[in-house]
Amino acid sequence: MVTISSPPVLLVANWDWVLYNFRLPLAQALEESGLDVLLVCPPGDYTERIQEMGFHWLPWGLERRSTRPWREVASTVALYRLYRELHPAAVHHFTIKPVLYGSLAARLARVPVVINNFTGLGYLFGESTQAAWLRKLVLPLLRWALGGDGYHTAFQTRGDRSVLADLNIVPEEETTIIPGTGVDLSRFSPSSPSPSGRGARGEGDRGEGAGGAGRGADESASEGQSESPTILMASRLLWDKGIAEFVEAARIIRKSGPEARFLLAGDPDPGNLACIPDEKLAEWQAEGTVEFLGHRADMPALLRQADIAVLPSYHEGVPLFLLEAAASGLPLVGTDIEGCRIVIQNGENGFLVPKKDAGTLAAALQKLLAEPDLRRHMGQESRRIASAHFSQGAILEQYLALYQNLGIL
Repeated sequence: MVTISSPPVLLVANWDWVLYNFRLPLAQALEESGLDVLLVCPPGDYTERIQEMGFHWLPWGLERRSTRPWREVASTVALYRLYRELHPAAVHHFTIKPVLYGSLAARLARVPVVINNFTGLGYLFGESTQAAWLRKLVLPLLRWALGGDGYHTAFQTRGDRSVLADLNIVPEEETTIIPGTGVDLSRFSPSSPSPSGRGARGEGDRGEGAGGAGRGADESASEGQSESPTILMASRLLWDKGIAEFVEAARIIRKSGPEARFLLAGDPDPGNLACIPDEKLAEWQAEGTVEFLGHRADMPALLRQADIAVLPSYHEGVPLFLLEAAASGLPLVGTDIEGCRIVIQNGENGFLVPKKDAGTLAAALQKLLAEPDLRRHMGQESRRIASAHFSQGAILEQYLALYQNLGIL
C-alpha cells in the first residue's frame, strides 16, 4: 500500500489508458495544489508508465466488458474495502462502471465528497437492444447512487446533463459543465509548411487522444507517402465511432475523386461491447481503401502530416481528437452531435454532417479536398478556437475551481 501523509484524493477509472491519456495533468495539478493523489484502475499496459512518471497507482479488480452480477458485486466490494482502508478526502470517478460502483462504495464507506465525471453517455445510452436492456437495470441504481450530500456530477456537454437531469438521476444544481480535458497547445500546434505545401514531420511523442489507444502497433510513419491530401481519423475501433461510415466515404471519394489518402489511427477495444469484430477489420484492411495504422504514440507528429481531421461518431462528450486536430490547425469534419458542435463551428473551421450518413460525409470531405484555400482558412480558425476556449490550462483551472467549491482544496 502507498504511504500517504494525509487523507488522499482518489482518481478512479475503468482502464489505465483513460488515466494515462486524459487525467495525468489533473493529477499533477492537484498534487501541485498540495493534495495526495492516488490513481486507481485495473492493471494494464499503462500502469507501469504511470508509475514511472511519478504517480501513485493502486490496482482495482474490474472487467470492463463483464455483465456477470457476481463479478460486478465483487468489483464494488473491492472499491468499498479500498475506500474504508484509505479514508479518502474525496473520490473522483471517470467512466460509467466507476461512477456506478464507486458511488455505491463511497456511500457505504462514508466518503465525504464524491465527484462523478461523465465524458459522454457512451454505450449505455446507445441505440442497441442490449444497451436498452442495460438501461432498465442500471438507471435505478444510478438514481440512488448519484444523489445526496457531498455528491457532485461533472459533464462535458449540456445535453448529457439534461438527459440525466430529466431522468431525475442527478439534481441539476449539483452539476458542473467542464468542456473536455483541454489540449496542450504547445505539443499540438500547426506544422511549418514544407516546400510541397504539406505539413512537416514532427518528432515522436507520448500518444494522446483516441489514436493513442491500443497495445502497440507499428508506430513509424507509413511508407510511400504521396502528395495527395491526407484525411486522418483517430479513435478506438468501435461501431459507434463511425468507422463504417468513414470507410464508405473513402470508397465514394476513391471512385469519384479527388485523390486523397485515408488514414485511421487506433486499435480495437475488446473491453467495449461496441468493438468491431476482427474479421470485419481484416476485411477492410484487405480492401485497402483506408490505411489502418493501429496504435500511434506520436499523435502530434501524425496530425502535422494530415490535411483534414474527421470524426463521424454517433455520440461524444467533447472529443479530444478533434481538440488536438484543431490545435494542430486542421479543418474538421464531424457529426452534428453536441460534442462535435462544441469544437466545430459549421462553415467556419469545418463541417458538421448527419450521423450514419456516409454520402454527406464524403461530400464534405470532397469540398475540402477540392479547395486548398478553404482548408487553410478553416485550419487557421480551428487553431484560434482551440487557443481561445480549450487550452489545457483553462480546463484545469475549472477543475481546480470545482475542487475549491467542494471544500477539497
